[in-house]
Amino acid sequence: MSTYLLIPGAGGVAWYWHRLAPLLDRAIAVDLPGDDPSQGLPEYVDLVVEAAAGETDLVVVAQSLGAFTALPACARLDVRHLFLLNAMIPAPGETAGEWWENTGSGEARVAAARAGGYDEAFDVDTYFLHDVDPEILATGEARPEADAVFETPCDCTVWPPTTVLAGVEDRFFPLEFQRRVALERLGRDVVEVPGGHLAALSRPEAVARALGRLP
Repeated sequence: MSTYLLIPGAGGVAWYWHRLAPLLDRAIAVDLPGDDPSQGLPEYVDLVVEAAAGETDLVVVAQSLGAFTALPACARLDVRHLFLLNAMIPAPGETAGEWWENTGSGEARVAAARAGGYDEAFDVDTYFLHDVDPEILATGEARPEADAVFETPCDCTVWPPTTVLAGVEDRFFPLEFQRRVALERLGRDVVEVPGGHLAALSRPEAVARALGRLP
């Protein structure tokens, strides 16, 4: 039986996975100290590896910024498959801080907003929470992400078998933007899933079904 190792995005809050984890046979949701300026990417990777100590047949699921933690961690773990969910797909040696300009994510976000008729100016409600039930949000927590994690180059020279899941309603990383980056960086298309950037909160059943399509 595979163990699903769940790595959150910015802020590092394991609560993000609380609706998805019960739908999986066995899951470990990692909590990362996103608001601690003394903890960066190397410390995040160590925490992920520690959380998976002794586990074999791992399936790693990384959301958004979590991809920059997942790839170096995969090099140190027995990973069967990697799922990147609405993720910042890193290039070798790239920092998370460089990723935005290198991929043109800001321009893609604004273009999608113009086409979709919603506000071009970023705010959390419009770009992250637009499809998440407020009652679900009221049970959770959020924390900011300190700058440290954006400063360390990503060691992503080892890639396990990988599937890129892209939310069709993601306004922060629009679907066609994710498709382009996946083709440019991995040479493969995305698998579309319902929901926005926080799809594991808004559409956990759909994400669980996508995770079940293991080779």
